Amino acid sequence: MKLVWKLLRQHISLGQLGGFFFANLFGMMIVALSVQFYKDIAPVFTQGDSFIKKDFITVTKKISTLGSIAGANNSFTQDDIDEIKSQSFAKSVGSFMPSQFSVTAGFGMQESDFKLATEMFFESVPNEYVDVSLDKWHFDKNSNSIPIIIPRNYLNLYNFGFAQARSLPKLSEGLMGMIKVDLVIRANDGRIAKYKGRIVGFSNRLNTILVPEEFMNWANSTFAPGKEVQPSRLIVEVKNPADEKIAQFFQKRGYETEDNKLDAGKTTYFLKLITGIVLAVGLLISVLSFYILMLSIYLLLQKNTTKLENLLLIGYSPGRVALPYQILTLGLNFVVLILALLLVGWARSYYMGVVASLFPQIAAGSIIPAVVIGTTLFVVVSSMNIVAIRKKVQSIWMHKS
Repeated sequence: MKLVWKLLRQHISLGQLGGFFFANLFGMMIVALSVQFYKDIAPVFTQGDSFIKKDFITVTKKISTLGSIAGANNSFTQDDIDEIKSQSFAKSVGSFMPSQFSVTAGFGMQESDFKLATEMFFESVPNEYVDVSLDKWHFDKNSNSIPIIIPRNYLNLYNFGFAQARSLPKLSEGLMGMIKVDLVIRANDGRIAKYKGRIVGFSNRLNTILVPEEFMNWANSTFAPGKEVQPSRLIVEVKNPADEKIAQFFQKRGYETEDNKLDAGKTTYFLKLITGIVLAVGLLISVLSFYILMLSIYLLLQKNTTKLENLLLIGYSPGRVALPYQILTLGLNFVVLILALLLVGWARSYYMGVVASLFPQIAAGSIIPAVVIGTTLFVVVSSMNIVAIRKKVQSIWMHKS
């Protein structure tokens, strides 16, 4: 093996191999960094758990002065829902199901005289539209405990409005576990039921007081039997929030969207678009670096054609003759992978420091996405290099034969 390598390495061009090395390093770093950056930054706009988040729009029917006086119904019928589902921009449609019974909530802090009571309401949506962990999001009708999700801006309104004006203690999300919620449900026939509410999360997407859908279905049938329930709000998952068809359809039907929801979705869409463009550029550079390497190897093989033919004639197999070149390319690709991941880690430590200072609630995550995409590129490019070199040596052998 050492003798074969000494014969074949004489015409290796360090300049050509260096060009491949830096081009491949640059391309792999761009691809890995763009994927890692999207993974780290996407939660800033989406506030959810998955890598590629969905875009949602909350839809209501416009309430007019004349309609209010005339008592017009602003609920969505099943035909309305089916029409939205049939639109090209819609991926799925969920309904906000309101409670048909009255609810009173009493709030208090353990070992404190602080108490607050208010009339309130419940709504539910299908679980796939909830942007909070579902680990504690279930209801057992044999238990008197009801999980509740409230909008994060409700907590902000209390802390910076009500509590500050009345010199009451301000509450962090962590302290909300100390809050006990006494719920009193009054059925339409006068029955009264008492439950304990527990706040299990805060939603940025849904501006309502949420309870599990299974509880809402059971409670409406138990405390408001026979009463027809029609949703007054819908949550629509859209393919592209920047699609002009959405605004055209909603305007034509007299539908409205909640403030900034469409703009936030557009931001997420453009983040995906920019990431896709950067990925494409990185992949293009990687492909070009692959061709640079193959061109270098082919030129090297061409310069060593006579030596290769002699080695093949004296009994060396094509696989053994190709092995030094394959080891060379494999080693270069491996060094590129390690350096690319180190550079991505260095860049990530810089921008995550900025993100953490601006959005402290964002989880740190890991560098696994960059490792996965980098390893995938390494395997694909190395496999193509090995196969191409083997075929080139085989063609020399077949031509000589």
